[in-house]
Order: sequence, then C-alpha cells, then structure tokens
Amino acid sequence: MTAHPDLVRWRTEGVKIVRAWQLANAMPGEATSRATAFEFSGSGGQRTWIGAVRLAPGDRNNAHHHDRHEVMVYVAAGRGRICWGERLEFAADISPGDFVYFAPYVPHREINLDAEQPLEFVVVRSDSERISIDFDVVPVEPPEIVL
Repeated sequence: MTAHPDLVRWRTEGVKIVRAWQLANAMPGEATSRATAFEFSGSGGQRTWIGAVRLAPGDRNNAHHHDRHEVMVYVAAGRGRICWGERLEFAADISPGDFVYFAPYVPHREINLDAEQPLEFVVVRSDSERISIDFDVVPVEPPEIVL
C-alpha cells in the first residue's frame, strides 16, 4: 500500500513544534525580551507571527500600537497590567490564563506589576512585519480599571 501524498508532505510540513528550551535559549535570563516561535512569511503559510514576550520584574514597555494588525496575548506567567487608549486611560490587571485582544491601531502598554518575577506572554499577531509604533504619551493617572 502506498502512502497518501498528503501524509508524506504532512510528516515534514504539516506540523511544526517549537520546544520550550528553544524559546528559553532565545530569551536568556529575566531581561525584557521577545522570541519568535513561528513566522510564516515566505513559507507558503499565512502572515501570522507567533512568539513569546517577557517583561523583566517591575518593567514596562513603551506605549505603542501595531498599525493595521490585530494582536492577541495569552498570559503564561506573572502578574501584570494592560493599559490602553490614547492616553492609556483604561487598564486591566492580568494573570496566568488570561487572554487579551488588541484591535488594530489601539494604543497600549504592558506593565509587570511584580518586582521579583517576570511577566511572560504568548503573542499571536496578524502580521509578520513586526510593526510596532511607539509614541510618547503622558498617561492618565490613575487609569480607569476595567474588569
């Protein structure tokens, strides 16, 4: 019996596995960093980017948005806060197991609320262009907490 042609292709192309140690090696220590797990441009796949982001204890990233692209994060570890809006006037505290979705052009910032442990995300973006547009903003203090 001859193997179905798709089975031959699926063995090498149908599933891709990125091991935890591979991402860990790409993000050494507890410093704020980012590592690509899957980036499909040029491979015949979609333009999706999937990766991991780590914010060091007590760190925050710059206020930014991702242009026309959607972004979804899954909180894998740590305790943080997501702020969003033109002046980052809205906020929600996040913890492991939470998902956060950002529509295109939504300004946002991630903050690690823990002074000792990193905040770690799995991130899925609807692009592989790595568009991240930083902007200067004086955040509203305190922001409105959204549950």
